[in-house]
Amino acid sequence: MCTQPIFSIIIPTFNRKLFLKKAVDSVLDQTYTNFELIIIDDGSTDDSKEIINAYYDARIKYSYQENNGVASARNHGLKKAKGKYVAFLDSDDWWVPEKLSKTMDYINKFPNVKIFHTEETWYKKGKLLNQKTKHKKPTGFVYTKSLPLCCISISTAVIKKDVFDNIELFDETFEACEDYDFWLRATNKYKIKLIPEYLTLKDGGREDQLSSSIWGLDRFRIKALGKMLDSNELNNENYNLTLKEFNKKCTIFAMGAEKRGRIEEAESYRKLAEKYV
Repeated sequence: MCTQPIFSIIIPTFNRKLFLKKAVDSVLDQTYTNFELIIIDDGSTDDSKEIINAYYDARIKYSYQENNGVASARNHGLKKAKGKYVAFLDSDDWWVPEKLSKTMDYINKFPNVKIFHTEETWYKKGKLLNQKTKHKKPTGFVYTKSLPLCCISISTAVIKKDVFDNIELFDETFEACEDYDFWLRATNKYKIKLIPEYLTLKDGGREDQLSSSIWGLDRFRIKALGKMLDSNELNNENYNLTLKEFNKKCTIFAMGAEKRGRIEEAESYRKLAEKYV
């Protein structure tokens, strides 16, 4: 009889053949081995499928879908997941071999915590990148720290699967910043535990990355903040702080749009900032 895996690891990928093998190998090299690896191919047209087919490991489950975005791919993986905990890994990130074993240690030490994350090492085009103070990883009840920017990297996170029954899945209407939206909903309800070790690595600064190819990412953050304001889930303090951040982002975005000659768009965001007055 097959035992339930402790971890379901979900890798969404789209045309990442140059990086996918490194991500997959970093999972298969884990010292903790009770996991399933779910790879959701979001409509790749490169050799991604052939790369996965070269593996002979029963823990790997590969699934192809028409291109519908990373939120859809993660949700597809979540619906297939059988583990007690879900760990996400973007296909251009990778883990150190002890990532799951050290996470398991923390799960055993803090059984009432449902969301864990770790420190991460950043590279930019292969060169080590020093992180700024604003990128310091938070722990505890961190909703207010999640408002300015996405303060938890999805590739560092391990989440008990029943969390998704409470806060729902990733919002597939988001072209980008779907993780920011998710973490607002999650941190409003759950305590986060930081594992203070560098167990995840990522290499950024490339043109193929979503954050580099879409202008005006704050459009999506504003949308996420508006969802929280409309949710009736916030206490008075968090509501006021969310409203403050919402208005700030609307104002800054409007100024940026105006500088680019997007006058109508700028005006619409100035009016949006007045919605909750």
